[in-house]
Amino acid sequence: MSHTQFNFTLSGNPLDLEKIRGILVRLEDTIIFSLIERAQFAHNPKLYQKGAFPELKEIGFEGSMLDWFLKETEAVHAKARRFTSPDEYPFTPISDLPQPLLKAIPYPKVLYPNNVNANPSILSFYTRSIVPRITRQATLALASLKRANGIIGDEEYEDDGNYGSAGVLDMEVLQAISKRVHYGKFVSEVKFIESPGSFIPHILKPNRDALGDLITKPEVERRLLQRLRKKALVYAQDFAPDGEPKGGEAKIDVDSIVELYENYIIPLTKEVEVDYLLVRLEGLSQKEIEELNSKKL
Repeated sequence: MSHTQFNFTLSGNPLDLEKIRGILVRLEDTIIFSLIERAQFAHNPKLYQKGAFPELKEIGFEGSMLDWFLKETEAVHAKARRFTSPDEYPFTPISDLPQPLLKAIPYPKVLYPNNVNANPSILSFYTRSIVPRITRQATLALASLKRANGIIGDEEYEDDGNYGSAGVLDMEVLQAISKRVHYGKFVSEVKFIESPGSFIPHILKPNRDALGDLITKPEVERRLLQRLRKKALVYAQDFAPDGEPKGGEAKIDVDSIVELYENYIIPLTKEVEVDYLLVRLEGLSQKEIEELNSKKL
């Protein structure tokens, strides 16, 4: 697969469904590897608690340490115009980020104007449900080590103090999941322009269930989960110098990765796809809608 498929200025038609699928498959690797890296550290719930670090309060920041990591990092990325790209969405409100220092890139018009942003949901689910699950092995190992050193009770668990390392990896996971989920807009746009008349009646009603049925491909989802499990089983192994698997305990609970996709990433992507379709007719005249509605596969 050519790297130009991931560059809006070089890739030709950015709404080519095969190119979009290629991006989604590549993001699987990024998400799996990032989750494996994060799993080496304990839960460290203090990272996600607002007001837990007096050092942040002293500089006037009231959010969590992860919120601070995101804001500071995304401020630099915003200056480099990252969030002007149609497939990038910050976790920090865009109004709180600086303007780009670099001259704007004339990206092709890809998506219909919209304000659909699932990042608040992604952040909440990730910190509340995913992090405790993927870090379970490291958290239990930490508790065992603490008990051996005479630390017992609540102080045994969860916190290994690696806030910086864990927070940086959290950002990598979150940004990859965000990109993957928001690519649902591209999928919706492709399917809409192929057959607008199939969608318009359900947009006008509106009927979320009917729109969801139009974009759902159970066989595609089944193959995705199969591929994901196979990848995770391989990537979670340790390898000897000759490249052969060492065996032993996996570096991460593989089921947690598959369930992340099955129970959260896939359903949330569908929500984004439907939310995007529901605003797809905003600003169009009745005549324009009628013309589009006459086009069906």
